[in-house]
Parts: sequence; structure tokens; C-alpha cells
Amino acid sequence: MKKRLLIANRSEIAIRIIRSAHKLGIIAVVFQSDREPDALYLQYADEVIAAKDAGDEKPVFLNPEKIVKLALENEIDMIHPGYGFLSENPDFALLCENNGINFIGPSPQLIRDMGLKTVAKSMAIKAGLPLVPGSDGPVKDAAAAKEFADSIGYPVILKASAGGGGRGMRIVEKPETIERQFKSASDEALAAFGNGDMFIEKYLQNPKHLEFQIMGDKHGNVIHLGERECSLQRKHQKIVEEAPSASVTEQMRHDMGEMAVRFAKAIGYYSAGTIEFIMDEDGSYYFMEMNTRIQVEHPVSEMITGVDLVDWQIRVALGEKLTLTQNDIKLKGWAIECRVNTEDPQNRFSPQTGFIDKIQFPAGDHIRIETGVQSGAVVTPYFDSMIAKIIVHGDNRQDVIDKTLNALENFTMIGLKTTVPFCRTVLRHPDFVNASYTTRWVDSVFTPEMLENEEEEMIGALAATIMYASEYLQLSSDIPSYKSDRLNVWVLNKRLNY
Repeated sequence: MKKRLLIANRSEIAIRIIRSAHKLGIIAVVFQSDREPDALYLQYADEVIAAKDAGDEKPVFLNPEKIVKLALENEIDMIHPGYGFLSENPDFALLCENNGINFIGPSPQLIRDMGLKTVAKSMAIKAGLPLVPGSDGPVKDAAAAKEFADSIGYPVILKASAGGGGRGMRIVEKPETIERQFKSASDEALAAFGNGDMFIEKYLQNPKHLEFQIMGDKHGNVIHLGERECSLQRKHQKIVEEAPSASVTEQMRHDMGEMAVRFAKAIGYYSAGTIEFIMDEDGSYYFMEMNTRIQVEHPVSEMITGVDLVDWQIRVALGEKLTLTQNDIKLKGWAIECRVNTEDPQNRFSPQTGFIDKIQFPAGDHIRIETGVQSGAVVTPYFDSMIAKIIVHGDNRQDVIDKTLNALENFTMIGLKTTVPFCRTVLRHPDFVNASYTTRWVDSVFTPEMLENEEEEMIGALAATIMYASEYLQLSSDIPSYKSDRLNVWVLNKRLNY
């Protein structure tokens, strides 16, 4: 009988996993959340399970007990968590394991160990990886943090031991603010992760963020697929990624890749994973953390290597041996990924929710689109603002920059503002062209005034507003329901008050 794979996720990553499941002859099953009943990914699945989560405190994707219960009721063999949500939750992975469901990812214990940054760093030290000067473990309180910071010098960065995604993280420039920053970061970490432990590191002021994609099997084989540069960030959230990095020499790639593989082998890692490094202005680099899941930016690695990472995730979970060796991995050309978020870059990247009147993506052999929306979709406030990724491949870095700019110019969306104008501005900027940008670029260089062609978007949005206002003001008092035409009073009000 065919294996049955439940995807405990939504939007573009759900469609991405469905594609790999079908490639392997596996039945793809998804949840239909009441918070997003007409989502695009539902159309691609073989089967849909009604989550009935309207009355639940959290959407089904954040409810491990409900996921496993519904999985057992529907005879699910495997669960793929995607990224975000419960993808790095060791208790969820263990719950799957204890109920005989194959969790597509590493072991629960490895997820737990890598999720605790102090534990991960201790394991990295044993594997011989360089670390940024910092505390050996959590610091017990603000006073201890201040004492340690005084000893290594400012600026320092406070990080949540169990954190991720920029939460529970604070940069401290001077000793007078460390007590307040410590409490703020610890409280945020406790609320987000249930663990308020903090550790402290020397803060590198203009670093680059590099990450090596690895894949391991359950038989001790591990390879890496080169590096990605993810330095274009806002509040520690990535916006534009590229692979490879123009800041990494062939010798550095060899050395860092070897470190990544050595570390993964040392901890017995299997499945897809990412070893993250931070690189200082002088070219020195340090281990930062390990992510134990597929990442949003994985397509750029696939584009330059030809390796299907999600395909291998599933195959490894089924016990297959890697048929690829490190010598088989050749980096061909260059790739850039631009995240399309429904945010207004001219207004502090404020989230945009409401109706997508029209969306049209660029097309071409060198372009890959990953999206979870289509024209007529509603962007709700319940989930992340990323609605698509535009991934472009080129022969070299300048070629891919030119091709990506052309692709962005051929992206059209009416109804909501997006980060596409921001991405265009980034790719045209000299700091990106000469690859000198760092993780501080958005905060220290970018200003809303740098955006171009905003007038076109505003004119398009205004035209859409007038058109739909005219249409709906002529309606009877009975406004169509959300289910019948994907609209409701809330969406109408959003339009009329654009």
C-alpha cells in the first residue's frame, strides 16, 4: 500500500512537500484550518482533513496532540512538519514517534539539543568548531550578565537559550542598559519558548550570516551542499538570500563545509539541517547554531546543486541511504531568493491583510515560484506575512542579479503592498552589487526614501479600490458571505479605507 504523508503545515511549503510526495508515489494529506478555509494548497493535496479549529485557542498547526490524534484517525504513516510551527519542537517529534508515526526530521533528542543554544555550542566545541567569545552556559541573572559583559567588552548580545527567529534577543551597547534589556529579552523568551534562560556573546557589529546546507542519512553518511548568504535581514528575519556567497573563497568553502559535516557526523545527525556561521569583517567565522529542519531559503541551494532536499528528507526518513557523495555536489551558477511579504516597506514594514485582487508572477526557465496564494485570495492576520518566494538562477552573480531584477519588474499584485519594491531597491544598491552588505544593512543604510516606483503601486491600489468600492456600494444590504466569494465585511472595510 502507498505510504500516507500528512503535512503539518500550510501555504507554499505545503505545496512544495506535496510535489516531492507525488514524485515518490506517496499520498499527500493536509489540514484545512477554519482560519484559512479556501487556501490554495488544499487544491494540490490528495486528501484534506477538516481541522475544525475555529474554536481552538491556536490553529491546528500549533496543536501537537490534535495533529497526532487526527493522524491516527486517518491512518497516517509519516508527518512532515515543514518549517516554523512545530518543526523544531522535540515534544511533537517524540509524540509522533511514540505513536508509531514517522516524523520527517532528526531524532527528538537532537532537536532538543540543537534547540538549546548553550548545549549546541558545547557540542560544537567538542567537534572543534570556532565560537564567538561568550558565556559557557546561561547566565543566572542581569547582574551576572553585566559582570560577564564587562569582562569581554561592549557591545554584547543577549540571546535566548531556547530561542529562534530573533525572539529573546537584544543588543546591549552600554552597561547602563543591560539590566533592562536582560529582563525584556528573558520575558520575551519565556513567553515564546517557555524558557527564559539567557546567554551572552560578544556582538560582532557588521557581520555576515552564512549557513551550510547539510543532508545526512541514518547510516552515518553526511554531505553538504555549499553555503547560502542570508545577511539581508530585518529584526533577524531574512528577506533576500543568495547561494553561493560572494564573500566565501574556495578554501573557506572547503574548510567551513568540512566543519559542518564533521559536526553533523559527531552528533549523529540525519535529515536536512543547516549549520549557521557568523563571519566578522576580518573574514574570521564562528559557529552560531544549527537548524534541524528544512529552511525557507532551501530553493537557492537546490537551484545551484540540482539536489531535491525535500525528496531526500522523505527518503532518509524511510531509511534509505544517501546515494550522493560529496564529490557529486557541484555548485553551478548562482541563485537569489526574494521573499514576497505582504508588508509596507515605506511604513516600517507594517503587515498588510485583506484581499489580493490580482497577482501575477514572472515566468521563465530560470525562474522558480513558490507561493501559497492566487488572485482572489485573502491574507488573514492569523499567519505569517510571507505569501511567495521568487527564486532565480543565473550563470554568475551579476547575471542572476540582472535576471532577478527583471523578474521583480514582471511581478504584479493589486490589493496589498508587498516587499517587492524593497527587494528591487536592495538588488540595485551598490552594497549588494559589490557584496559588502551585512546583517546591519537594513537598520543602518536603508531608508523608505530609497524605494522607487511606489507611485505605480499606489495608482494600481487606488484603481482597485475605486473599482471595488463602486461594485460593492451597489450591492444590497446582504453582504456575500466569506465562504461564497472569499469576502466579508472586514475585507470590504479594509478596501474602502485603504
